[in-house]
This record gives sequence, structure tokens and C-alpha cells, in this order.
Amino acid sequence: MPRREMSASLLALLLTLSAPPVMAQVAPSSERPAPRPKPAAERPAPRPRPAAERPAPRPLSKADRAAAVAAITAELRKTYVLPEKVPVIVARLEQAEKAGRYDVDDAVMLAERLTEDLRSSSGDGHLSVHYDPARYAAAKASGGEEKESDEFWRAMAFREHHGLSELRVLPGNIRYLKLTGFHWVNDVTGTEYDAALRFLKDGDAVVIDLRGNGGGSHSAVRYLVSHFMDGDVLEMTFLEAAKAPVQSRTLEHLPVGRLKGKPLYVLIDGGSASAAEAFAYDVRQFKLGELVGAKTVGAAHNNRFVPVPPGFMFSVSFGRPVHPVSNTSWEGTGVTPTVESPPMQALEMAQSLALTRLAKTPGLSPDVLADYEWARVDVEAKLRPASVPAESLKALAGRYGEFEVSLRDGALWMARLGRPLRRLLPLTADGLFSVEGSDRLRVKLTPRMLETLWRGDPATRTHPRS
Repeated sequence: MPRREMSASLLALLLTLSAPPVMAQVAPSSERPAPRPKPAAERPAPRPRPAAERPAPRPLSKADRAAAVAAITAELRKTYVLPEKVPVIVARLEQAEKAGRYDVDDAVMLAERLTEDLRSSSGDGHLSVHYDPARYAAAKASGGEEKESDEFWRAMAFREHHGLSELRVLPGNIRYLKLTGFHWVNDVTGTEYDAALRFLKDGDAVVIDLRGNGGGSHSAVRYLVSHFMDGDVLEMTFLEAAKAPVQSRTLEHLPVGRLKGKPLYVLIDGGSASAAEAFAYDVRQFKLGELVGAKTVGAAHNNRFVPVPPGFMFSVSFGRPVHPVSNTSWEGTGVTPTVESPPMQALEMAQSLALTRLAKTPGLSPDVLADYEWARVDVEAKLRPASVPAESLKALAGRYGEFEVSLRDGALWMARLGRPLRRLLPLTADGLFSVEGSDRLRVKLTPRMLETLWRGDPATRTHPRS
């Protein structure tokens, strides 16, 4: 399949800029199925070193500042993906320079101001400048191209498990995958995705969490989205000036098979960017599932880093994706959710939606339906926490057979003879509690009795108050 490395990202600005991180995408080759190496200039930026290890920037002279602005302006005119915007961007830089906005001797501060002006005048989150003399020297030594070893990027992908950071079985057999980034190493990452997708395939519904995912490789996006679509479908077209369009099409062979038709929920927020937005945009445009959370960053362009004297790296957008359904992209607008939710509650909202939908499946067995209902009660309590007045809690304290319920620090605690003390957490306002540390036991309390309810067991045990 075409190779697209995890490309240069605004993640490298985290130590110097306050803007959210964006990891850019680089358009794939149209060559299929054999991958080919990417041009070195399109390689991603290395992760920033800790501040304590970075050399202090040397004071900038007037000539240094002028050279930096001139080089950035020249690169914009030569490379920028939207030529019609170049005059506006350049005018902003020239106006700021003339007004003395760049008259600072601190290289990091100059990088911040240049980035602010580039983004505000273009609306392009991939335009940025950061000070990195080591990378600048390496790029200049290689003829203006950044050359990073495959071993470095392989090691990064392995350390982060290709972005596949967490797999969980949620109540109701909803399978959850947390993706922190879209890494791709040819002949390696696909196998790791296969293992994760086998896990997801056994679920009744699937949740893919892209909150805070800054992007990465479109090869990973294409591999993942292919599992939810037919094969050989046009998924994205990448445009670059003076070059033929490059198509990304869904894969026809998938070792795990497809997950089409399985309820899919994708979590997004204001930290989801670039390649993460590409996957979310596919889900929305192709109607593959629900997007739950908040609008994404709005960074669709493809970018590369170029050296700018005396020690800066300039991230410049050179290409753009076009989706076959919308005939446009998410650049500047972001991807909007189909179900809005505070990002911190997006997972619970997705669970609630999935459980409600699954419960309507025809022909469910009573056991499965009861399992969905058990899970739904817990999720609803997280979305809308129950409030039980202190006086009501006090009235429930007492002995119920072999159970002792006590009130401590505004909460009920339950102890059974010979068992550890457990806190009771209210699920509903009418006395239904979960037992901390157990997802299988619940307690229904009234001033007269205690009932124990076990997941998967329709029978209840009643313990009168003594």
C-alpha cells in the first residue's frame, strides 16, 4: 500500500507555542500495492527535547530577523498550497515587520509572533515557525531536506504501540479502542492493527476514541477506515500544485475481514487534528457511524518543514485533500460531531447511545437484554449523577441481616461479616447503589430492607432490617 509516514507536526511547538498540537498528513503515492519511500523533505519532525536540554537561543540581530522573514516569504510564494492567499499572508508579515513587531532578539518569541501572524492571516493551522538550530543544521547539511532514519521512526512507533494505546471491554460488550496517533511502519503496523481489530470485531458495538489525537499517517487512516467500508472505494484525493492528483482507495484485502454494519461511535474533540480528522471526516461523509463530542481543529492540509536562517524550521502547507462525497475538506472548519457532548463525557454518551440502539435489536435473549440494561443504568448515572439528600442517607444506615450499613463523611458504606468495607455509590435517587470495586453487585436500600442484585442473575436476595 502507499506509504505515508507520520508527517511533521505542530507537536514540535508544544514547548514554545500555546496553540494546540497538529500532526500533519502527507499525501500518499498512487502506486499500489507496493509502497515506496517518501521524499526526505516530507518526513515528520522529531519530538522536541525537554526544555532543560535545549540550547538557549542566541540573540537575534536585525539582519537575522530580516533573513528569516525573507526566507519564509519566499517559501510561501514558492510552495503554499493556496496561491490566492499568499499576497494576504505576505502583506501581514511585511506590515508586522515594518511596524516593529518582530524587533525582538529572542528567537523563540520571534517564532511565536511569526506563527501567530501566519495562522491569523491564513486560517491554516499547519503554518508555523519554531526555533530548532539542531534540526536547522541537519536540514541544511542535507541540502535543505530533513533526513531521519527509518530506525528512529520505527522505534517511536514501537514505543507508542503504533498509537494503539488502550483496548477495553466496556459493559454490554462494547469494545473500546484509544488511538493516540496514526503511526505507520510498513509491514509492521498493519499487523498490530489486525490484532486490535480482531478484538473490536467480537464486540456488539465499537467505540474509537480520537480525543487529543494530533494525527499522523494517512496510510493508517486508510487501513483503519477500510474495515468499515467496501473495498476499492475512492476515500480521498490529494492535490498538489503542478502534480497529478493522488487517490487513496480502500483496501480490497483485509486479514481480519470487515466490520461493516457494526454500530460505530468515534469520539472527537478540539484536540483531534489532521489524520484524526480525516478518519472522522470519512465516518461523517460516508455515514459509517456517529461522531460524539466536540468540533475538531480544522487542519486538513499536507505540510513539510523547511530550514529558515538562522536556526528556524518553517512548517509550510504544500497540498490538500478533497473528499469524494463533499468535494472539499475540513480545512478551517473542523469536523462537527453528529452528537454534541462535553468531551469529558463523550465516552459515556457514546455508551448510552450504543446501549439504547443495541437494546432495540430484534430477537435478543432475555439475558443479553438484561446485560444491556445493567450497563445502561451505570452509564446514565455517570452522565447524570444521582443526588440523595443527607437525611435520606442517614435513614438508610443500620443492620440488614449480615450486612452493616454506616454513614461516613456523607457517604454510605457497607460491611458484610468477614468481608472488607465497601462504599456505596448512588445510581438512582430511589435507593439503588453500586458497590465500589465490583461491577457485578448492586444494592437496593430502603429503611426496611436491603436487596442484593447480581449481574447476570435475575434473582434478588432480600435482607430485612434488624
